[in-house]
Amino acid sequence: MRYPNIRAGRFAARPNRFVAHVELENELVVCHVKNTGRCRELLVPGARVWLTESENLARKTKYDLVAVEKQTDRGCLLINMDAQAPNQVFQEWAQGGGFHTGLTLLRPETTFGNSRFDFYWELSHRRGFVEVKGVTLEEHGVARFPDAPTLRGVKHLEELVRARQAGFEATVCFLVQMEGMERVEPNDITHPEFGAALRRAAGAGVEVFALDCVVKPNSLLVNGRIPVRL
Repeated sequence: MRYPNIRAGRFAARPNRFVAHVELENELVVCHVKNTGRCRELLVPGARVWLTESENLARKTKYDLVAVEKQTDRGCLLINMDAQAPNQVFQEWAQGGGFHTGLTLLRPETTFGNSRFDFYWELSHRRGFVEVKGVTLEEHGVARFPDAPTLRGVKHLEELVRARQAGFEATVCFLVQMEGMERVEPNDITHPEFGAALRRAAGAGVEVFALDCVVKPNSLLVNGRIPVRL
């Protein structure tokens, strides 16, 4: 996926989870943050951020904050933090044959039981559900999920197990919104219940895999699979 009208600025403050103040060419602008997560390790004062400028004149904010540079022990790391991007990137990758060759149906936002999964797919006599989790947390070259407790994420995993028991294939895809990570791991320190639920799901036949991405200020593209350590 690609972003139009990309501009670089410096993060100043985040008065609430929807809004950030960014220094842009010696002017302090208000922009929409396309991620309602905490992102405390990313949005630090002075961090270089990337904004996409909207052409919709009716909007309250002119810019969306979509990416940030993080200083790590391995150097500068560009992280896409657009929470809407992972589903779009996965869809493009799956439609291009990356998930299963010859899909006859890939439908977003499909309900099963008490959950709405990101995708439902069909291929010949096979059918299944996919839940996509965007990953923006990095620790010493390892990507971790989640960056904050997610009861909704646990519920999705439990519902995927029920879908598997009902005869569907079920998949969790961790889409890592940065490149160069060694692997993905559940963040057991922040939310041990999610890690336990992920291991139970894998043991019940739910497929678990991860994709890292080539990240540029104006684009996000699947690079390939990386290991998941449970």
